[in-house]
Amino acid sequence: MNSPKRYSPEVRERAVRRAQLGVESICSQLPIAPSTYYHHKALEADPERRADRYRQDDFLTAEIQRVWEENFCIYGARKVWRQLRREGDNVARCTAERLMRGVVRGQRPFTTISDPGQKRALELRKTSRGVKN
Repeated sequence: MNSPKRYSPEVRERAVRRAQLGVESICSQLPIAPSTYYHHKALEADPERRADRYRQDDFLTAEIQRVWEENFCIYGARKVWRQLRREGDNVARCTAERLMRGVVRGQRPFTTISDPGQKRALELRKTSRGVKN
């Protein structure tokens, strides 16, 4: 017997607000169009509608994980790529590297999120007029 999905309180709260307010009113407060929301919900419901690139990435991610684990989690991107090529998977080295890093194509990785309320440190680089403030 399957148990129902357990959602976090935040997810349940958003679902309740969406039911009360509607998608359009929420999207008007966010920088996204309602059609974007509906598009993502449709892709979530039917993953086969996703672009070939993303489906290929899912397949290659599983293959990279398998090869990496079969080799005692020691292989780097280059050796994983070479092993995949030996097995007949035609994959570019840069694609194997990207998938091993977990970087999503088209999006920059977030490394630092600055706090706009925090006071900035003085710049200590030298200019022709001395220290820049």
